[in-house]
Amino acid sequence: MADQEQFVSKITASYQPKGDFIYLGAGLLNGEIIAKAEVNLALKMMNRHGLIAGATGTGKTRTLQLIAEQLSDANVPVFMLDVKGDLSGLHEPGKTNPALEERGQALGRPFVPAGFPVELYSLTGKLGAPMRVKVIDFGPILLGRVLDLNDTQTGVLSVLFKYAEDKSLAVIDLADLKKLLNYLTTEEGANEIKESYGKISSSTSTTILRKVVALEQQGIAQIFGEPALDINDLFQRVDGKGVISLLNISDIQSQPLLFSTFLLSLLSQLFTNLPEVGDLDKPKLIFFFDEAHLLFNGASKAFLNKIEQIVRLIRSKGVGVFFCTQAATDVPDTVLGQLGNRIQHALRAFTPNDAEALRKTAKTYPHSDFYEIDKTLTSLGTGQAVITVLNDKGIPTEVVATHLIPPRANMGPLDKASYDALIQQSEIFAKYKNPINSRSAADILEEQNASRQVTEQEQEKKPTQRTSRGDTPMEAMTKTASRTLGREGVKFLAKLGTAIIASLIGRKRK
Repeated sequence: MADQEQFVSKITASYQPKGDFIYLGAGLLNGEIIAKAEVNLALKMMNRHGLIAGATGTGKTRTLQLIAEQLSDANVPVFMLDVKGDLSGLHEPGKTNPALEERGQALGRPFVPAGFPVELYSLTGKLGAPMRVKVIDFGPILLGRVLDLNDTQTGVLSVLFKYAEDKSLAVIDLADLKKLLNYLTTEEGANEIKESYGKISSSTSTTILRKVVALEQQGIAQIFGEPALDINDLFQRVDGKGVISLLNISDIQSQPLLFSTFLLSLLSQLFTNLPEVGDLDKPKLIFFFDEAHLLFNGASKAFLNKIEQIVRLIRSKGVGVFFCTQAATDVPDTVLGQLGNRIQHALRAFTPNDAEALRKTAKTYPHSDFYEIDKTLTSLGTGQAVITVLNDKGIPTEVVATHLIPPRANMGPLDKASYDALIQQSEIFAKYKNPINSRSAADILEEQNASRQVTEQEQEKKPTQRTSRGDTPMEAMTKTASRTLGREGVKFLAKLGTAIIASLIGRKRK
């Protein structure tokens, strides 16, 4: 009993913030739920980022859901990746059952169903409001990642983007990119960029073009275009609740490189465009990055550096980022070290690699007087997790095995009729559903090419222009001069002959 009192005392001291907080659940000790040992996450510390990890089926997605619900209640907007399309149920209240009621009673928190404001987005435009981005805003590093380019090819993309910026060419979609690349590999374009930007080899340009075409053939080129997403639309609030924006990628699950990189581009835009706000009492937006391991697999050094920079600096813009993946080892150390809030669901050690991941994960947690971390991680049940977060002073809390509170909304997808109705009623969907074609790089380069062809044709016409007799101007001038000289020469000879004859006659008369 003394151990339990000590446990409650330590957990309460670590997890009782002074300001607003998210209630995660209650501590577990010797397999028993200790309701008095409340585990809370301070809202003001959520911009210090976090990690939600665990093996498949251990409850990671529901942990995302319960945190998103309470953030919405606190008037904090949320952005989430909906990988399987089953988070749309957040919009409608859940249904009670004996298991949920029992869980609520054990935690001292009765289960009260609730629904939340949800906005549905889609990269294809088939499952929600189309999310688009301009190619120029996507940037060469991220585009190189999507196209699977090597460092040299990505460097060429950087040259293209720099040239477009200097020449005020709006590269909006892939058609603009292809047109620009084709122009800069022509003789005229190559000469134009050679001195200031460097030469582009035909083999490199051909490779990039081939990969752009391959991306188009996958039927997802429409993510590049206009109207591009206005990031301010991610900060909506309705009736005092933060809107939960869901990006449903269930129809493009087979293209992880695309959607994971697209998410990073959104973070990049937030980082670039939001003002500095410092540390707030609660964040302006929480960004949940599900399937985070897909972002890091095979990433180049430049790409990883970009991720690290964004994660390190975006917290000063009031944005918190939570990565969700299977194991902490999926995240590079340079990024993992910046994730102050950790929720680790059960890990399973079925293989030597699993055992090594378990050992490394356990070593990232501080010493605990109540748990052997490695054993605890393998014995957790569904809906349970080992947690350590930052308290409201920025100090890591005591490690605690936690029985998590269940989500209050429906833990499944909306039915098709409700889903479609939610889309059709959305002002955001009406705003983005129809693409627009504004004047861009392809149009400008086409106009320049047309103007150049007209000029060349006019120059070609000038030297071949004929007189009424079919002579060129030069030929006519030459003939005129010859005729004039001929006439004047005949007159001169005639006068000369007359003078000579007159002189001879005069001499004879004398």
